[in-house]
Amino acid sequence: MANIVKVQFHTAEKLYDFNAAGFELKPGDRVIVETDRGRSMAIVATPPTQVPDELVADSMKTILRKATPADLEAAERNRGREKETHVFCQAKIAERNLDMKLVKVEYVFDGSKAIFYFTADGRIDFRDLVKDLAQQFHTRIEMKQIGVRDEAKIVGGLGICGRELCCSSFLRDFAPVSVKMAKEQNLALNPIKISGQCGRLLCCLGYEFDTYCELRKGLPKCGKHLKCGAGEGEVVKVNTLARSFTLRTVDSRMLQLTAEDLLDDGAAGQATPPKETAPPPAPEKAAPAEKPAETKPRSSEADKTDKSGTTGRRRNRNRHRSHGKKKPDSPKETP
Repeated sequence: MANIVKVQFHTAEKLYDFNAAGFELKPGDRVIVETDRGRSMAIVATPPTQVPDELVADSMKTILRKATPADLEAAERNRGREKETHVFCQAKIAERNLDMKLVKVEYVFDGSKAIFYFTADGRIDFRDLVKDLAQQFHTRIEMKQIGVRDEAKIVGGLGICGRELCCSSFLRDFAPVSVKMAKEQNLALNPIKISGQCGRLLCCLGYEFDTYCELRKGLPKCGKHLKCGAGEGEVVKVNTLARSFTLRTVDSRMLQLTAEDLLDDGAAGQATPPKETAPPPAPEKAAPAEKPAETKPRSSEADKTDKSGTTGRRRNRNRHRSHGKKKPDSPKETP
């Protein structure tokens, strides 16, 4: 059997499993562990748990030792160096006019590397800044860009509720939050009221979301038209926690009803069916129109013949008319 404990490197951060290796540990003890970035000081978060050896992963690391007074002094010296490094880095960022915000500086336990946490809207070319820092502090430099929610977790503060920020006190992981959660809880969709220090939606919107979804079962939505034993009307307000709603009847009465009232009437969530109307009579089909007789187009030669024939007939007619007229008598010669 192996003794497994969970440790954290900072408050409200992720928990990591380590083999206690026979050390008597309790929550709050400081220990020295080996990590991917070197030796670090961690805080025990849970009591040791007995786990069968076959269930222990081969890659699980072992706690090196409990922190000694010398280790605690070294950690305190690192805190002092972090403040000095933070001030120097801030000055260099302003000097080089870099569009970035320095959030925190952290030294690993043995002081062999300094990690700079910053936020920025896009990619930053900080190669010259790294050269300045390495030349000044003679240690390895790591620049780590983080998001605004991680910034709020590191910096900390007070929320609009007056309590310490959830992310910096007990919330270890960030769960997705959507506007739907605020709508389901009938909250005003005011960005100022539903946003946290980081400018994102409040993490606490998701704490009671599942409860609201469960309580809303059997309740009608606002704007729905219902017909039940108490009357017929439109739902104008829903109180999810009390599982009640307000119905405005057709005669302008305001009734306070509950989901149980709908169940008793057998009309839970049933909208009033629309009145059936007789379909309009189908228009009579008109008799199909007769197709006009097709006329063949006349050729140009026929047109010419017709035109010439017509002209000839007109000439003959005029000629006959001229023959029918009497010519005037010519004067007779006298002997």
